[in-house]
Amino acid sequence: MVRPDLHLPPSFLAWLAPFLAAFSRRTRPTAAALATGALLAIGPRTVANCLRVLGLAEHPSFTAFHRVLNRNAWSGSALARTLLHMIVTAFVPSGPIVIGLDHTLERRRGPRIGPAGRFYDALRTREEKDATSRGLRWLSAMVLVDVPFAGRIWALPVLTALTPGKAWSERHGRRHRTVTEWARLLLLTLRRWLPKRAVVAVMDGEFAALELLHALRPSMAVITRMRKDARLFDPPSNEDKPGRPARKGARQPLLSARVADPATRWLQAVQSSRTSWRGAGWIEYASGTALWHHGGKPIVPILWVLVRYPDGRRGPEAFLCTDTGADPRDVLDCFSRRWAVETTYEEARAHLGMETQRQWSDPAIFRTTPVLLGLYSVVTLYVHQNAERLALSPRRAAWYPKPAPTFADAIARLRQHLWFERIVTSAAGTDMTKPISPAIQRIIEAACYVC
Repeated sequence: MVRPDLHLPPSFLAWLAPFLAAFSRRTRPTAAALATGALLAIGPRTVANCLRVLGLAEHPSFTAFHRVLNRNAWSGSALARTLLHMIVTAFVPSGPIVIGLDHTLERRRGPRIGPAGRFYDALRTREEKDATSRGLRWLSAMVLVDVPFAGRIWALPVLTALTPGKAWSERHGRRHRTVTEWARLLLLTLRRWLPKRAVVAVMDGEFAALELLHALRPSMAVITRMRKDARLFDPPSNEDKPGRPARKGARQPLLSARVADPATRWLQAVQSSRTSWRGAGWIEYASGTALWHHGGKPIVPILWVLVRYPDGRRGPEAFLCTDTGADPRDVLDCFSRRWAVETTYEEARAHLGMETQRQWSDPAIFRTTPVLLGLYSVVTLYVHQNAERLALSPRRAAWYPKPAPTFADAIARLRQHLWFERIVTSAAGTDMTKPISPAIQRIIEAACYVC
């Protein structure tokens, strides 16, 4: 399957075999070369840069590598399904599977980037004004898992979809879907792929839409941030009342009013710094059940959780869970894991070249970013399954006693492993028993940490 002129690392290719099965026999070598080149490349993740790092800049069939992205027939959903099952088997063999879902903006300019539109840009937004930028809005579903070698919660992307602008959808005769409609499609797809497992979806307040919660509630538990002025009601009481049965009961106080109400019963808990961006510390929470209703929309039973911080480090917050029997502390723990999604987007930009690719054709645009995000999960999964052989350790310094490896350490160690395999494969007759000098080791380490 592997062409000898590509000099690809054999053990890594054998590990990639379940993913390469999604491609035709003829496409597998070039797809494997692009994946390896994307991991080893420094700087923009263009096809040309991936070929240069593999020593294929003068390869006569360079167009075959471009065709993998812009022309060849292969299924991204098949790759996503394989990746999902491998992650679940390795990190979540039992218990509920927590899925974090959020979108990010890939800033791309130019008239040839057809699916781009103007979307909310969190990095440019200030308190006094919301800002927008032109680019591609990606919605990604990530499995939130406890990574043993890191000792923290990581968000591993498995299924990513582009949510194109309305003008592009109308121009191509496609139905325009809102971001919440895309969220429903992605989460229900994952639900079909995991028919026998409990699934918990964790999302930010933008996805706290009654239509979305109503559609997902029969299939999974959903946890989101919640408005403190939401209209909440008691369950209906239809005893001995003529006419149509009531859909809701008496109106409950606003959550914003409960914060200042002396009658609110607050419980104390400790928030773990392992999963939360707020750091460890005491919190106080109150909870209850209600029916969330807004005129003309479905009524959704929820468990609401109100949180306040005694030290004043943040203002009061409200959260909801569509599983009314859930433990409020489990709801808060699951939502705290969601911050790992933001970390994944940032590290994908820093270490995998997300937002640096330069494809112009629509098929390549739709495929490249999901593949780069998937490589984040591939790196984590490979290092986890080969942690003992790779001898992963954090990159420390006298002024920075790093406690545990990060993604930068994981991808650097994988690069060292891939480079060593390529040298052994391509340099026949080289005596590999001789130790590498410390100076050369430092050069290799610096090259592997460059992004």
